[in-house]
Amino acid sequence: MSVQLAVRDTSAARMLDMPAAKFRALVDAGALPAPVVIGDMKRWRVDQIEAILKGNAALPHEEFEL
Repeated sequence: MSVQLAVRDTSAARMLDMPAAKFRALVDAGALPAPVVIGDMKRWRVDQIEAILKGNAALPHEEFEL
């Protein structure tokens, strides 16, 4: 059994070295992964953030201006 870690938006943004507001805007635009909803909490999977950092994340189907 593998353990999946999930973090708040502020922690995920810190992992990508960006302001939380910018992180949320990129999530809303579809440029970053959507959160997992656990009850009333939104969390981002650490493995998905790490995949972005490693360049292994799936690319979005649309063009995004960063």
